[in-house]
Amino acid sequence: MASVHRPSIDEHPDLIELRAAHDRAAVTPRAQAIEALALVAGLYLAASPWIAGFNGFTSLAVTNLICGIAYMLLLGGFGTSYERTHSMAWAAAAIGVWTCFAPWVVSGDLAHTRSVTSNLITGVVATLLALAATSVATFRTGDGSGTGKPRTMR
Repeated sequence: MASVHRPSIDEHPDLIELRAAHDRAAVTPRAQAIEALALVAGLYLAASPWIAGFNGFTSLAVTNLICGIAYMLLLGGFGTSYERTHSMAWAAAAIGVWTCFAPWVVSGDLAHTRSVTSNLITGVVATLLALAATSVATFRTGDGSGTGKPRTMR
């Protein structure tokens, strides 16, 4: 019985094209801008209790610190490995939504204007950036086709 060499899944043409498309998506100015803004949003979220002045609420301060660090880690890998990290943007979106509700859930009646305002704005921005990060591969060319191939003139 003769053995038949079957190529591994890594050699499949569709998978090779998908990886190439993800590589192209990661180097676009849009993807780089989203990554940079996400890192700034995560950094602000982590430091917001001390910046906005509600570090007296220790549970909310710790929550924001942990969520900010997690958010930066989730969205910080786009530039180097978009193929493996773009699906983590959904988890980052969940962190953004959690940030909006955290002042009431974590602090209870201790939520004040500063903490609520800071968390709402940061949570909305973080969620929008995470959703934009999930769509980077779809709009990787800028021509709206999503194919990664140049549009021909007619």
